[in-house]
Amino acid sequence: MSSEELMVTREGLEAMEQELEELKTVKRKELAERIKLAISYGDLKENSEYHSAKNDQAFMETRILTLTNMLKRTRVVDTSQLRSDIVQVGSSVVLNDIEFSERITYRVVGPSEADVQENKISYESPLGKALLGQKVGSTIKVDAPAGQIEYELLEIK
Repeated sequence: MSSEELMVTREGLEAMEQELEELKTVKRKELAERIKLAISYGDLKENSEYHSAKNDQAFMETRILTLTNMLKRTRVVDTSQLRSDIVQVGSSVVLNDIEFSERITYRVVGPSEADVQENKISYESPLGKALLGQKVGSTIKVDAPAGQIEYELLEIK
């Protein structure tokens, strides 16, 4: 795990803290009950319920460790202090896909908050990296598997 600072919005921090709390309290108890029940079935060597629950437990504990480490390195971006003249973490941007003449709005967020379904892109993604520091009117070129995509930065919110 990297020791670099991880920038997130206030919402992103709250989501990570909420997930961690849920895993530590509710999910741990649920898995403990599943394991206890599976043990009651006997013969652990061939007990698929037991092995499944133990596997789920390992994944959950890894996620808890990951979230704990991320929270130690997190710096919250104060979105009330964002400038509207350059793209920063927390900025919302309106782009024009030059090839398809299509407008799309993205919010540049921390990697843990990225969600393509909600048009939230990580500042570590190729598009996120290309956007940081740009001004309205800039042309942003991003290398994608299908080739280079060009966007015009129309607005920063």
